Amino acid sequence: MNAATITIVDETASGERVNSFTLDSLTEHPTVRELIRARIYQEVQDYNQNLPEVFNGLVQPADSEKLLNGYRRGKVKPINWETQFKKACEAFEKNGFFILIADRQAESLDESFEVKVDTKVSFVKLVQLVGG
Repeated sequence: MNAATITIVDETASGERVNSFTLDSLTEHPTVRELIRARIYQEVQDYNQNLPEVFNGLVQPADSEKLLNGYRRGKVKPINWETQFKKACEAFEKNGFFILIADRQAESLDESFEVKVDTKVSFVKLVQLVGG
C-alpha cells in the first residue's frame, strides 16, 4: 500500500490560514489521536533539526513566550515531541482547538477517518493555548 498524503492547514477561528504543510499517512484509516501524533512528531523533528529561535507549532512548549505567529523559546534547545503530543491531546479534549477533516469536525481522539488522495485537515485554534 502506498502512503497517502494529508494536507494540514492551521487556521484562526476567523478562517485565516496561518500555516500549511503535508504529512504522509501510515494507514488509510488513522484515528484523530494518530493524526495529532504524526503532526506533532513532524513539527518537533523539523524544529529540533534547525533549532530556530521561534517554534511554530500547534501547542506552546514549556519555557516559551507566545508571539503573534509562534512561540519564542527562553533557551534554544530541543523539544520533547512526546510532551508536546500529550499537551496537544489535552488541548483537543479541552476545546483549545478543533479539527476539520474534509470539512467535518472531529469529535474524539479515537475517531477514525478515511484518508483519500486529496484529504485536507484543518486545525483551528479557538483560544490561546497558554501552557498547552
